[in-house]
Amino acid sequence: MAFDLVIRNGMIVDGSGLGRYRADVGVAGDRIAAIGRIKERGKQELDAEGLAVTPGFIDGHTHMDAQIFWDPIGANSCWHGVTTVVMGNCGFTLAPSAEKDAMLVVRSLERAEDISGKAMAAGIRWSWTTFAEYLDTIEKLPKGIHYAANIGHSALRTYAMGERAYEETANEGDLRIMQAELRSALAAGAIGFSTSRTHQHRTSDDRPVASRLAAWSEVESLVRTMGEVGRGIFQYVEDPAPPDRVDARRDELIALSAQTGVPFAVPALLNAKAVLPMLDLGTARGARLFGLAHCRGIGTMSSFRTQLPFDRLPVWRELRALPLEEQRARLADRGLVEKLVKSAHESRYGEAVGGEARPPEFERMRVLDAPLPPNPTVAEAARARGVDPVELMIQLALETDLRQFFVQTLSPFDMDDITAILRHPQAVLSFSDSGAHVSQMADASLQTHLLAHWVRALGIFSFEEAIRMITLAPARAWGFHDRGLVREGLLADLNVLDPKTVAPAMPTVVHDLPAGEKRIEQRATGIAATIVAGQVLVRDGQHTGAFPGTLVRKRPSH
Repeated sequence: MAFDLVIRNGMIVDGSGLGRYRADVGVAGDRIAAIGRIKERGKQELDAEGLAVTPGFIDGHTHMDAQIFWDPIGANSCWHGVTTVVMGNCGFTLAPSAEKDAMLVVRSLERAEDISGKAMAAGIRWSWTTFAEYLDTIEKLPKGIHYAANIGHSALRTYAMGERAYEETANEGDLRIMQAELRSALAAGAIGFSTSRTHQHRTSDDRPVASRLAAWSEVESLVRTMGEVGRGIFQYVEDPAPPDRVDARRDELIALSAQTGVPFAVPALLNAKAVLPMLDLGTARGARLFGLAHCRGIGTMSSFRTQLPFDRLPVWRELRALPLEEQRARLADRGLVEKLVKSAHESRYGEAVGGEARPPEFERMRVLDAPLPPNPTVAEAARARGVDPVELMIQLALETDLRQFFVQTLSPFDMDDITAILRHPQAVLSFSDSGAHVSQMADASLQTHLLAHWVRALGIFSFEEAIRMITLAPARAWGFHDRGLVREGLLADLNVLDPKTVAPAMPTVVHDLPAGEKRIEQRATGIAATIVAGQVLVRDGQHTGAFPGTLVRKRPSH
């Protein structure tokens, strides 16, 4: 048999969770054609001696809807072994929307997901109105990795209601328009429908995103439309229910999934005692719920080169408006530093929205002195130097050419709680938000963080278990039946990596977005090659020039 690619001498960790074994992998076209001892030479050969060969990683919660127009390779995800992503989560998509109404959808992405409005204006060439037309546009773009797309509720509302979507609930006519467009989107291959009902999501003109104005009956009607079509996953985020409504809200969600047959992607970021019983109860009642988990704790990264928690405070605001060189020079003034410290402690902080920097909690904020834990808290590092925590942050910034990052999770990180969530059979590690919050977060490294920290450093999961968590588990959750395992006949999405060294690298700030806008770039170490649809996309951390990625369309059953 003729092979386009042969990966030789590797240890196959096939995604099933079962033990590794030594074998060659032969690829013909975009498929795995043979696994075993391969004598024939391939057109291209990779020596995987001492390395593991795994399925490509799958990330089901990203926001690459805008980035795909200017970044064909899929950074930062592609650097971390991710070969398939699902975008359009939390109700935020660029379609359906005509170009003349673009700001109706852009302003939600601009603030709620911190995707630069300038970059979108410079980098997106509008050529669609409906979601089906948007998918056609995406399909024609060069792509390094594979993309599947949700249709977002906020965009769907503004398509049907215009500005009224930010002011009122839908009438029967509005709902009919939304239902028709949702059916069309699912028929064209949308993987699902997403919405947000959390106060954290606001527009760039400081209004609730459109989906927050929807009555629950509207959401319910749209989910029932998905059930009628017979295809699609419902992804949502919402604020916790009041204590006297927790059980009733849980029962509403479970009943809707059970009645419609629609799978629900449920936030499962913390509070195992509440989330896991809901997943179990859903199964018992005939619903299909799976929880989206995070292995690091969602948080914001801050630095003088990106953003700081103090940026809107008196004294700080004036300093931060200056060029970086001028900021550095002024920080040599002891009197100014004292004023900055005083302002940081005595000023009132407004509520942070979306991925904006939270008011500092120095016992939780950590100094990112290495890409993996343990990282000291700012309070610990300040005590070690005998200085105020704010002054410590200034000192470290000056010592690193203003490059020092600080990371603060949105809530305390409870290791036992997160471990219980990650171990649950219906939890899926998949909440990177890749493509969003690009000046504040770098969670596209979740997969390499899992392998380096939870597997190698802590030993909480075996390597085989962890690979299953980021390959077969998300493939099954999102219905990707042709990937997630190293099996003959499946898509040749593969990683060749070193279990002893795979890890995230230190993040850096780059200005490579359209209009020169900035983002945080984080690459990885220990990945020798990432193969997408049979072609080597990344080799030793460098893009090969190939664009083998595709748009994954999920067609409805008939």
